[in-house]
Amino acid sequence: MNHQTRRQVLSAFLKAQRAKLQPEAFGLPAGQRRRTPGLRREEVAQLAGVSTTWYTWLEQGRDIQVSASVLECIAGALRLTLDERNYLYALAMDTGSGASLQPEAPVEISQPLQRIMHELRNCPVIISDRRCRIVGWNEAASHVFLDFERIPAEQRNMIQLLFERKEFRRLAVNWEHFVREFLAIFRVYYGQYVEDEWYEQFLNTMREKHADFNPLWERSGVRAAPEVVLEFRHAKAGRMLFHLTSLQVQGEADLRCSIYTPAPDSATESKLQQLMGSR
Repeated sequence: MNHQTRRQVLSAFLKAQRAKLQPEAFGLPAGQRRRTPGLRREEVAQLAGVSTTWYTWLEQGRDIQVSASVLECIAGALRLTLDERNYLYALAMDTGSGASLQPEAPVEISQPLQRIMHELRNCPVIISDRRCRIVGWNEAASHVFLDFERIPAEQRNMIQLLFERKEFRRLAVNWEHFVREFLAIFRVYYGQYVEDEWYEQFLNTMREKHADFNPLWERSGVRAAPEVVLEFRHAKAGRMLFHLTSLQVQGEADLRCSIYTPAPDSATESKLQQLMGSR
């Protein structure tokens, strides 16, 4: 992502966050003359203690100087979460990882991590890299989601599969919610690896191929490790409930371990055991 693109992404992010805020929450009148939802630029500037002109330039994506202290004031005014603050800093101050543009080496799953996936036999587990490419999974994941072994390695991108495979669209009861959680994770990587042009190329490809991608992408949040309850309608097992826990794997590869734990107050675990025993 070059400097101009990063400023454009920052601009879109600030506008989206401003639109989410309700004037009443800040003691401001809602009024009848507000043309757009959320706060006005001058109101955000006032809350942050900066000039309206400076904030307008920041939101317009102009090439201006910013400091950590001022960004903290902006983050406070917009009531950003920790993940959203980190995203703001990465875009505004170029604090990303500076990822190399050289082709990445093949990811190797360590033996301890393979052991963990194997031991979690009643929990679907998916290992993905910073581009949301699926690089490892256990047997339970193959039963609940897809047999990833039959999918070519270059097509095993979780975001791509969510939109391209009908199995995923049928599986998730609230497919859009399911997608937004992964897009929120993807957005964290997008801001962190600001020098990797692959992300912008991937987003453009998804926009061209899937009409429903961009609206969901624009509404997605920024969450490094969402913990949510997902309801699936499995073709063979019926209703299944899982708690999604997303963990970062320490190491240079920047891997993520997504664990789907069967809800304790459901029959999900027994259904999963039956699925695995039927093969």
